Amino acid sequence: MNTLLSFLVIFSVLVFVHEWGHLYFAQRAGILCREFAIGMGPKLFSFKRDETIYTVRLLPIGGFVRMAGEDPEQVSIKPGYEVGLVLDEQDKVTKIYVNNKSKHPEAQVVQVERIDLERELIIEAFDDEEQRVLYHVHERADVIQDEVPNQIAPYNRQFGSKSVGKRAMAIFAGPLMNFVLAFVLFVVYASITGVPTSEVQGVTPDSGAEAAGLQENDVIQNVNGEDVSTWRQLTSIIEENPNSTLTIGIERDGQTIQVDAETISRDLGPEQIGHLGVIPVLEKNFGSALLEGFIMPYELTISIFKTLGTIITGQFSLDYIAGPVGIYNITGEAASMGILTLVNFGAMLSVNLGIVNLLPIPAMDGGRLVFIGYEAIRGKPIDPQKEGMIQFVGFAFLMLLMIVVTWNDISKLFM
Repeated sequence: MNTLLSFLVIFSVLVFVHEWGHLYFAQRAGILCREFAIGMGPKLFSFKRDETIYTVRLLPIGGFVRMAGEDPEQVSIKPGYEVGLVLDEQDKVTKIYVNNKSKHPEAQVVQVERIDLERELIIEAFDDEEQRVLYHVHERADVIQDEVPNQIAPYNRQFGSKSVGKRAMAIFAGPLMNFVLAFVLFVVYASITGVPTSEVQGVTPDSGAEAAGLQENDVIQNVNGEDVSTWRQLTSIIEENPNSTLTIGIERDGQTIQVDAETISRDLGPEQIGHLGVIPVLEKNFGSALLEGFIMPYELTISIFKTLGTIITGQFSLDYIAGPVGIYNITGEAASMGILTLVNFGAMLSVNLGIVNLLPIPAMDGGRLVFIGYEAIRGKPIDPQKEGMIQFVGFAFLMLLMIVVTWNDISKLFM
């Protein structure tokens, strides 16, 4: 139960922050956002605030913000249709009933001659007396079919009407918010636990550090003649030298001495890294914690791209990535270690989500940014049918990849 709750909380926070980024910058650009969804599939519950419907859906595999103009309108009214119109005090149409007109006696039934709900916002129609009447439509009017209202989207409220810069920002904002969230979580984690220093608090049993005689309160000053002043510098040198002998200069009781220490090798994704077994002193300093908030996402990004680079070198393995099942299991392990470990894991997952969404894959934010960039260079957008086909192929590829990765995650459970 703890694993399930932890997974749902982390998933909800990461997706909410990501989609909120899209929503906020889309609304700032004046784009009508019809739906803000957490999860995919059937709706569990929903509510409407202002112009947007907020929904929670059954499957915890993502989320979306549905912006006007990205998909064809759900209701199409053509000349010859009979519709019911409700007007406000300024004689502007606020509701257009497509069917079930008899349930709404307040609606004036007319036969449509010409209708434009995008640019002119007008309805030309014949009334009961066969007179042609011109009706002006309110920019936030609802088209109602089967008692379900759907707000119209004038062209200036549609995604495609906005400048390249505003559209790009609305798309980029999702991954951007994941990096902002990661920064905040890393700062919180480092502020509470402290930031590692080059001073030794202890050593792990049967490690190279123990064999070399490193002791509590030793301060590591240099490794192989290279000065180190931070824990990050120290671990960088150690990790770059697996199965090696390192000459370590330390300060102990006011004296400087040197010791030789043997590193071992550990697997980290596609590469081998060195490990010495030094346990550092943790210093609680808010300035250092802020610095960690910037450094950790940067280092994770480098690591992720190194892993992606193995696709080109042919060293890639499905074991380097995880799907929903794998993330669920890792979440359980993190939760069992305490809330702070879970916070740190959430920060790392947020960076991963931001990077993956920025990859130039159709159906991902990065793929959409490629289309917008192509439009900026070309001077006009790509044909919608071609873009739709490319997006469909990209989505199909992602679904296939998710199935393969999920199967691999499940297989690990029985190994």
